[in-house]
Amino acid sequence: MQKETKEKSSYKQKKQLSPASKIVTNPIDNMGLIAKINVLGNGVSSVKEPHNIINHHMDKSYGIVDYAGFIKETNEIVKNHKDLRDCLNSFHNLFVNYLNCTYTALGIINEKSNTINIKLLDKNSSVYSFKVFMNDSQNEIIKALNSGEITTINNSSFLKIPSLDILPCVIIPIKFQGKNICVGLASDYNVQNHINLYELASYQLGLIVQNSSLYEKVAQSSNMDSLTNLYSYRKFHEVLSEELESAESAKQKVSVMILDINDMSQINREYGHSKGDEVIKTVAHVINQNKKKNDIAARYGGDKIAVIFKNMNAEEAKYMAEYLSYSLSCCLIDDIGPINKVSVGISTYPDDSMDKEKLLILAEQAVLVSKTKGYKNGRSTIVSTQDYDFWDDTALNSFATVMAKRHSQLGINFEEALVDQFQNENILSRNHLIEVVTSLASAIDAKDKYTKDHSSSVSRYSVALAKAINLPENEVERIKLGSLLHDIGKIGIPEDVLRKPDKLTDEEFKTIQQHPTIGVQKILEPNPLLHDLIPIVKYHHEQWNGKGYPCGLKGEEIPLAARIVAIADTYHALISDRPYRKGLSVEKACSILEEGAGTQWDKELVRQFISIAPSLATKI
Repeated sequence: MQKETKEKSSYKQKKQLSPASKIVTNPIDNMGLIAKINVLGNGVSSVKEPHNIINHHMDKSYGIVDYAGFIKETNEIVKNHKDLRDCLNSFHNLFVNYLNCTYTALGIINEKSNTINIKLLDKNSSVYSFKVFMNDSQNEIIKALNSGEITTINNSSFLKIPSLDILPCVIIPIKFQGKNICVGLASDYNVQNHINLYELASYQLGLIVQNSSLYEKVAQSSNMDSLTNLYSYRKFHEVLSEELESAESAKQKVSVMILDINDMSQINREYGHSKGDEVIKTVAHVINQNKKKNDIAARYGGDKIAVIFKNMNAEEAKYMAEYLSYSLSCCLIDDIGPINKVSVGISTYPDDSMDKEKLLILAEQAVLVSKTKGYKNGRSTIVSTQDYDFWDDTALNSFATVMAKRHSQLGINFEEALVDQFQNENILSRNHLIEVVTSLASAIDAKDKYTKDHSSSVSRYSVALAKAINLPENEVERIKLGSLLHDIGKIGIPEDVLRKPDKLTDEEFKTIQQHPTIGVQKILEPNPLLHDLIPIVKYHHEQWNGKGYPCGLKGEEIPLAARIVAIADTYHALISDRPYRKGLSVEKACSILEEGAGTQWDKELVRQFISIAPSLATKI
């Protein structure tokens, strides 16, 4: 495939019109700000108009935008916005409704981390979060920021989001008092003619982002929590960052304990919030009085207290946590009794992680594992991240819960964090690899009750077929692993598409078709141990007649292992319940496979599979 060349142009460059171009005039009289954007009426985009969107704010034939409506709604957003998220959603809707944008994005510059944290929202309301490093001089966003000018690019491939349309994109540096504070992105079919509207909106966005930053600074001006007199959540993060830097220099360990007071909702409901506040204050006081002098306690939010144990390994931190838990159990509160129902989790730097956020995520995960273990001798079970296997079902479920809560804060989701954990896993043996791959596949399947256990079932069917045709044991083992991971690329597909109960649109189906490639790029290629699984994952949706995807292979061009998995995958899909139908019988599923033999699937493999299918039947 010929590689597309990116074409950039400043919005200040003069647009050339062909003789056949229609001259579009602005229906609004020239006055003030309207005069500034009337230049939009002097040209027509060379990019085709959208074929599936009819917008009442834009004349489809001539591309006339309702300028007055656009400006009015822009001012309303600025005047009425309550927080930055609501404001960005409003601007997204404005661009979609008036300019037929396929996506919009805003990136906030974080000077401390030297990154741009970007949130992208597409026309289907799917959200993508990613970071761009400021020192990446080859990145198109950084180039636009450095130039200080609005820049257009002929497609969105530089964002590396496969499901996005390949359409023209505009990158808008947003400044405040001459300094870059954020960057906006948008894509539509008529991007050149809308440049000045994007510029207008960027001025308003700059003010909103700057004001939000000022509001946040005022709201976070206090370092102390007013209820507990411990450090605030914000100050805790600052101090932990400092302590981790010091520990790195001194080659010391730092442990973080998070303590969650259980049954607080019940206490608030039965005895009132004043009693609940009394419990939290008492817990904070007891911990503050009994911790070591140099350790740092903070309110971690709601009914959680966190403690930073300096120069302490996991075992020493567990001993301190046991002592603090015992001290709490000796404290009586009227109507409540002893405070002996708490859940405690501990993580340790650098043993568990050298990253602050990952360290806190693991401590929160340990808290949830502690909840599941309950109490011994009337006191809580203290859990360190070193006490359990990350890929255990309880630990995985706890991790998923933590990531779901932290998604909006960190801009990462459960699947991304899970893949990161997988890539950094120290694989000790082939059996260990099988256990981790199985857990990873099960965790991805669990996103949707209708695909639960899909990967393990496909693996079982694939292994049975591989054995039926007498493949060597090492090849059977490879097929077992590859089939477990055959759908792993769906981590890169928006959940609203994966979980859609109705028939997919052509556009949504194209998005789904990206998953074999995503699986290879994100999971298999970075891990040398999994390179021999690439043909299975990449080609399991190819068809015998060459009409499959992603490469259109046909016949024996398709690797044998991928042909095996394709049949097993289809069979399990046919016999499984779906939102729109009940699972088919074994006989009916085999009949469908037989009809497609020689066109969709390898005819001989289908024959072999049909002969063993009755013995594989299980209740789905």
